[in-house]
Amino acid sequence: MAVCLGLTLAACATSHVPTPRPPVPTPGRVPPTQKPYEIYGKLYTPLPDGEGFREEGRASWYGAEFHGLRTANGEVYDMNSITAAHKLLPMNIFVRVTNLESNKNSIVRINDRGPFVDGRIIDLSAAAAKELGIHRPGTARVRVEALGYAVADGHGGVTYKAPSSLSWGNLTVQVGAFSSLENATRLKERLSTSFENTHITTYDSGRETFYRVRVGAFKTLEEGNKAQRQIAQLGFSHTFLVAE
Repeated sequence: MAVCLGLTLAACATSHVPTPRPPVPTPGRVPPTQKPYEIYGKLYTPLPDGEGFREEGRASWYGAEFHGLRTANGEVYDMNSITAAHKLLPMNIFVRVTNLESNKNSIVRINDRGPFVDGRIIDLSAAAAKELGIHRPGTARVRVEALGYAVADGHGGVTYKAPSSLSWGNLTVQVGAFSSLENATRLKERLSTSFENTHITTYDSGRETFYRVRVGAFKTLEEGNKAQRQIAQLGFSHTFLVAE
């Protein structure tokens, strides 16, 4: 069953800036919302599970202008529900979001993709933003921690359980993508002097072949983020993490 396009946007204090909607993935054995997708020339590969996932960065929010439209997982967006959008986490997983500026926290469910703006790590629904005290300033620095999927605890409450591991491999940092193998090889050689396991992967879009230069194989998000910071010091600020 085809999944509808995402509606995520990046918010600021006085206005909302729409971000691109992910393309409709091709159905297959992997759930459509787990398929890799490309935005602004960057390929995002959703994580197979959220086990051990933890990151810090800026949160934004989206509201009335998208109320009633479809999210990436096919639901109708309800700005009054406690939900959020994330670029990589599996759909319907619950995460704890903590506002690091006020120490308020909220448990939200991921049902959309985004935000696709540098420095933003999660896009909250209007209700979630209000609960965290982010609604008025528009953004805030937060911590995101994956909890798992909600299951009944047998006592009338809910607990959260991580799914069985469906690991696709290690995390790696994508530094660039080229239609020219020569250019990709040149960048690979430059990065290889500073980073181990710098390599090139090939992606065929159906119309053109791209050569993607990636660094490392990292077991944890923290290791991947550290490598991103080190790569940024060499002048490459538009990198992103993917799971190979």
